[in-house]
Amino acid sequence: MPQFPVNPQRFDPYKNFRFRVRWDGSYVAGVSRVSPLRRTTVAVDERSGGDVSRDRRSPGTTTWPPVVLERGKTQDTAFEEWANLVWNETAPMSLKSFRKEVVVEVQNEQGATVLAYRLHRAWPSEYVAIGELDAEGNTTLLETLVLEHEGWERDTSVSEPVET
Repeated sequence: MPQFPVNPQRFDPYKNFRFRVRWDGSYVAGVSRVSPLRRTTVAVDERSGGDVSRDRRSPGTTTWPPVVLERGKTQDTAFEEWANLVWNETAPMSLKSFRKEVVVEVQNEQGATVLAYRLHRAWPSEYVAIGELDAEGNTTLLETLVLEHEGWERDTSVSEPVET
């Protein structure tokens, strides 16, 4: 079976610089980095009473590390507004809307969405309003949002588009 069933002439894997992030039905402007989507299942060692010389291994609990979103600082307040739903000095926590479904879309070189992953019940655990300031530097000022979540899954409704 070819690696790309709809486009068997394609040999190159998708690039890591074509992606979009959305929540609340809107794309978030300027996201320049998304940390890897990982999951880890702990191995549980067990030993049978009649077989003391060998351990058996089986899967235990699964965890999903936080996902980090990074973007250049602009006037868009999407990161800050969401972080304020979890903690705000002047208002109580918004229990109704602090968790969101986040979608990370991967695109091909033509800009068509080829893969999508959904982060379930995500919420910001860390917000960095402005990254490091350095008078001698020449880099972009960054804003960071760390998202805790209850797992992710591939959106199977997104299929490989025909490439022209």
